[in-house]
Amino acid sequence: MPPSLADRLEHILDAIAGIQLLLRTMPPEVIESDRIRRLALEREFEIICEASRHVPPTVKARENSINWQRMIDLGNRLRHDHAYDRVRIDILLDIARDELPPLQAFVERIMAEESKR
Repeated sequence: MPPSLADRLEHILDAIAGIQLLLRTMPPEVIESDRIRRLALEREFEIICEASRHVPPTVKARENSINWQRMIDLGNRLRHDHAYDRVRIDILLDIARDELPPLQAFVERIMAEESKR
């Protein structure tokens, strides 16, 4: 059975929490220079991007301030770019700072609404 919307939303929240924990406990320079930590950061973003691809358009339409296409594009780049070292950490940090908080708030709101149904 494929993951439900609730499962996908939970995956997004878990990955956001992982990114926040990593950024709270490690300076960006350490993440950038430590291959394992950098891969962990990239993997959390991949999870967010992949789960977001499966959120129905009707749900996404409820929050048009989130750049859903950019999220899909980032996931594609992380998964398919053959020059893996070209994913710039500063871009991931900017996304974490600027785009993850509104995404987290949206996902939490949708989960609360869905639980009332």
